[in-house]
Amino acid sequence: MSVRLIVRTFSELCITVGALIILFVAYILFWTGVKAAGATEGQIDDLQNQWAHGAVTAPEPVPLPSASLLPADPKPSAPAPAPKAYRDGKPFAMLYIPRFGKDWEWPVLENTKVKTLQKGLGHYRGTAAAGATGNFAVAGHRRTYGDPFKDFPKLRPGDAVIVTDGTTWFTYRIDRKPYRTVPSDVGVIDPVPRKSGFDGPGRYLTLTTCEPEWGSSHRLIAWAHLDATQPVTDGKPAAFHS
Repeated sequence: MSVRLIVRTFSELCITVGALIILFVAYILFWTGVKAAGATEGQIDDLQNQWAHGAVTAPEPVPLPSASLLPADPKPSAPAPAPKAYRDGKPFAMLYIPRFGKDWEWPVLENTKVKTLQKGLGHYRGTAAAGATGNFAVAGHRRTYGDPFKDFPKLRPGDAVIVTDGTTWFTYRIDRKPYRTVPSDVGVIDPVPRKSGFDGPGRYLTLTTCEPEWGSSHRLIAWAHLDATQPVTDGKPAAFHS
């Protein structure tokens, strides 16, 4: 085989591999976002239809389950009695973080399975309901599938995290800058989350995402406490503008 043929074959192979890499990157950066946009809009439409007909998703009893952005089958170190949970895999709330922009809004679905997190944010089954005593814990992708938590490191103490279930606005306030930990640190979703600084029962919210930005070796955690509630009939909370 001539040197020219070897060089040409190698060059063609490099071009092919390069093209495949470009296609893969395009899928990660673009196509997953397109899929997430369509899926998310569908979940929001489902919620709006439910709420327009006065049908708020009713909780139903289920056992304590696993969480997917933490290790498989996590068990809080000091479990409370299993709370009632929302319908598995279904949207039940909308979550807003003004720090991330005025158009930032994502549906919250029940469970943190891979397919669920491709449609929006996921509620850790077995953690508290929105606004309830305990720890309302929510996971989301840092990158891909719409990049919901791309700006997670920008969260600061006092930032609002606003949740609505169609009847009530729940305004939580971030208590500290995001905390970096390892996936095995499942105490972050305890009823009184470990290392959060909270020293007793309360109405808390935990947000989790992957760290680093394009990896998953660690987790970023943000904790908040319930600051205010109001009926949706009173209009949007002032926290949207704070």
